[in-house]
Amino acid sequence: MLGQKRSASMFSSAVSKAPEQAEKPTELNKENPIPAQQETSIPEEDAPTVAVKPTAAGRAHSLFFTPEDDSREFSDVCREVQGYIAANYSGLMTGGGTDSREQIRRYAAKYVQDKRIAVKGMTIDELVDAIYAEMAEYGFLTKYIFGHGIEEIDINSWRDIEVQYANGITEKLKEHFDSPEHAVNVIRRMLHTSGVIMDNASPVVTGTLGENIRIAAMKTPVVDKNVGVAASIRIVNPQSMTKADFVDGGSATDEMLDFLAACLRYGISICVAGATSSGKTTVAGWLLTTIPDNKRIFTIENGSRELSLVREENGAVTNSVVHTLTRDSENERQCITQITLLDIALRFNPDILVVGEMRGAEANAAQEAARTGVAVLTTIHSNSCEATYRRMVSLCKRAVDMSDATLMDYVTEAYPLVVFCKQLENKQRRLMEIMECEILPDGTRQYNPIFRYHITENRYENGSYTIDGYHEQDMNISASLQKRLIDNGMPDAQLKRLLGKEAEIA
Repeated sequence: MLGQKRSASMFSSAVSKAPEQAEKPTELNKENPIPAQQETSIPEEDAPTVAVKPTAAGRAHSLFFTPEDDSREFSDVCREVQGYIAANYSGLMTGGGTDSREQIRRYAAKYVQDKRIAVKGMTIDELVDAIYAEMAEYGFLTKYIFGHGIEEIDINSWRDIEVQYANGITEKLKEHFDSPEHAVNVIRRMLHTSGVIMDNASPVVTGTLGENIRIAAMKTPVVDKNVGVAASIRIVNPQSMTKADFVDGGSATDEMLDFLAACLRYGISICVAGATSSGKTTVAGWLLTTIPDNKRIFTIENGSRELSLVREENGAVTNSVVHTLTRDSENERQCITQITLLDIALRFNPDILVVGEMRGAEANAAQEAARTGVAVLTTIHSNSCEATYRRMVSLCKRAVDMSDATLMDYVTEAYPLVVFCKQLENKQRRLMEIMECEILPDGTRQYNPIFRYHITENRYENGSYTIDGYHEQDMNISASLQKRLIDNGMPDAQLKRLLGKEAEIA
């Protein structure tokens, strides 16, 4: 794999050789053999039993292993081992699955030991693990993709990779691919998981790696040949933030979160807006955790799952959730778009309809659903609350030929509340504003800022930013929104708490 320019990943070959008879294994440690797999693509009697004794700290190799040469490069060794396994056990490299991958590890370990191969600075265990990661996983990226607290991996070129952590900090990695070809091959292997092929005919592609990882990638001729590949790997961490996480981190106040949760619970549609990495999905995900079990939730997400809302107790599901995903296909009739799922969603009688992100013509279908009385929760890329409505209009026009004024009336009716999230220069995330669009008796619209974050000071000292500010409730919701909440069943006592001690219900 390393240094080889191939038009498809090693798992994409359609031809598999029958595995040849393996050499009789040399048992290096009779006291701790690695057990053979019982159900594998290689006959059990052919699978090598190789034991690698863990090395003590500070020792380069096992007492049972003496290398011929300790100065070889890892890339050369990996190519050699890969060539051996590809020539003799190609079925493993195309088969996939846990059994095949574990056998790759066994054969790699046996080959390294039989040939007495070593790489300077690596123990035998570390060498085998690294070879396995390159052949069956995603090389050095594996630990970041499946690690904890990482939200995004940005590959600017084969030797320039950055990771963004959940706390907003971005770090350039010292690790990188061995060549432009190596970078392309690893990304191809990731895309293969979702059946996506990146080649000269399709140099710009998107795919998924598991339920919560999105990949967007580009190769030549879109990027320079010496870059290899540019890619963005978006990782949605499975852990959910709690209300205390938002409050303690300064992202929002108790009052703001209670207000949003109550409005969604009682049927008010909400759009969460902001730029990339502003925390839109995190806010939307938390809001959905506050929905009671007797409310039916229908989610529509684009390609990969970012939400996990099913609740279980003693092995039984306690709430009512339908999770759906779109599906891309070169065959137009096999495509399942957000519009398709929005059309069928209403047949499932949802109380809450979730549109993961509005990026195109689905915005029109979503606003139509919201105007039927279903509470819709969605996200959108925008740079302010007011700009969110204009952005919705431009997306809706991709689906229908209507005037801007008519569409503006529709989207403001559909989404009475807009939440604007922002990542500040110091990487802190804040709910900057919660705004209501009030429809006045004469049909005109009025924007009412309910909550806002006020920045009091920006400082740049010793290479870092310090931003001070506070959240404040600027005004109460309108009489018309109060009426909608009452009509939808909100108790008077709860509405009174949302309005404050001094306010009266209109």
